[in-house]
Amino acid sequence: MLRRPGLRLASLTSASRCLKRGASRQSGQAEQAFKSKNYVPKPSWSSSRVLLLSSLIGATAYLGGVNHDYERFPLSWRSKGLRYASKSEMEKAIVELRSALGEDAISTDDEDLLRHGYSEWSSINIDQLPVAVAYPQSTDEVSQIAKVCLKYKIPMIPYSGGSSLEANFSAPYGGMSIDFSHMDKILSLHADDMDVVVQPSVSWMNLNEEIKDSGLFFPVDPGPSARIGGMVGTSCSGTNAVRYGTMKDWVINLTVVLADGSIIKTRRRPRKSSAGYNLTNLFVGSEGTLGIVTEITLKLAVVPQETSVAVVTFPTIRDAAAAASKVMRAGIPVAAMEIMDDVQMAVINKAGSTPSRKWKEMPTMFFKFSGTKAGVQENVKLVKAIAKAHKSGAFEFAVDAQEQRTLWSARKESLWSMLALRREGDEVWSTDVAVPLSRLPDIIEVSKTEMDALGLFASVLGHIGDGNFHESIMYNSSDPKERAAVEKCVKDMVDRALEMDGTCTGEHGIGLGKKESLIKELGLDTVGVMRSIKSALDPHWLMNPGKIMDVPS
Repeated sequence: MLRRPGLRLASLTSASRCLKRGASRQSGQAEQAFKSKNYVPKPSWSSSRVLLLSSLIGATAYLGGVNHDYERFPLSWRSKGLRYASKSEMEKAIVELRSALGEDAISTDDEDLLRHGYSEWSSINIDQLPVAVAYPQSTDEVSQIAKVCLKYKIPMIPYSGGSSLEANFSAPYGGMSIDFSHMDKILSLHADDMDVVVQPSVSWMNLNEEIKDSGLFFPVDPGPSARIGGMVGTSCSGTNAVRYGTMKDWVINLTVVLADGSIIKTRRRPRKSSAGYNLTNLFVGSEGTLGIVTEITLKLAVVPQETSVAVVTFPTIRDAAAAASKVMRAGIPVAAMEIMDDVQMAVINKAGSTPSRKWKEMPTMFFKFSGTKAGVQENVKLVKAIAKAHKSGAFEFAVDAQEQRTLWSARKESLWSMLALRREGDEVWSTDVAVPLSRLPDIIEVSKTEMDALGLFASVLGHIGDGNFHESIMYNSSDPKERAAVEKCVKDMVDRALEMDGTCTGEHGIGLGKKESLIKELGLDTVGVMRSIKSALDPHWLMNPGKIMDVPS
């Protein structure tokens, strides 16, 4: 059952409410604040509660009338020759995998299932969990899991950091969640070649910490808890995207396990190749719907000689957006350029994410400059002149590396800061769009006005240097009118972005939440090509089914 703001499909008993209260893992200062305040109790998630929930929602159809058997092992499903595993088949698969990989390799623990099917920070959740969680330790073990899942027709859902926002790792057809927490190693660093080979559960932050003595770093920087596998799956970006690009620009090759268990490598290790189809970028952004990524070779960049971080306020959000557009049009090579509105700055102050700083609660731009010392000084001078022409306040610069981290953490911890302020029953809808740079001031101004009109705790923030911005709205999940108003506000923002020749998602991916918007954006013919590619690689639709496009029905 799809459950999102503005759409109630069934009344939920205390058993299903337990599902909504699952605890999640967070990282960073604000995440720790969220955990320490303990706003929602951890549920007692017993088998009897699973069965109770299953019986309550068993008659509900999902994704256009697909009939489910919501038992403890739910999935007896048929459509146009497609069939997902029955209860007895799922049980046989679990026994077979435990025999092959070890008893601990497959979990059916209730808390594990909850953690792998529900996310505290996702904008969308569904009232369905995976049936089991697999914990492979190598590519070969992932291949064995895939072969057994193919044999019994069990859906496979890859899971790394669990921080996606569009239900990308949810399990609408149950099946097997494949958790890479044991595949968290840096396999090889080639410093002279400026690349590194990693497993999916390596954190981008830990990667940079481990390789810092090489003078190199990996520049893609999404949320603090993101891991490389999920970053590949959603083709994410981050604050450094304006200078360094997005995930697809930094992946050299991938090792992928296909739906039948076969193992392929998309390319060799040179940065440049014109050999055949670009299979690497085919899998980047596919959200696990085409195959399971088990190893990733990444480009690395040289750590800049000099880095400077500055913060500057503007009287309105439009002034800030217009200044950002002019900076980009002037060709000034800023390393990063982020925007946060007055509400988001207040959130950071209230959450205490940067305890050494009290921020002005005004529209604020965060700049990062990097390069040679002379180059940084010249770029700062040019940006100051543009900002001043758009009514900016004075630039505040970090005095040392520690203060740089403190300043930048205000932006990086924004979502966690908002989550930390929730009361019980509150939810946060966080989503993103991107538009051509020239339209950015228009869409941000209108979207900000519409959010303010909700009368809710709502903010605008984003990677303004590449036209990508986010809305985050806190609302009372038990109030149908509030949910409907939030859904309309978000839908209007997405439609407005598409009208401006933009995209429905700059970096969060499609998941379950934006499939209709993807069709609006690209059209049925283009999505049909995607469907054909998936059918060729995954004819039984076992790889993360229901994401990006609907399962055939």
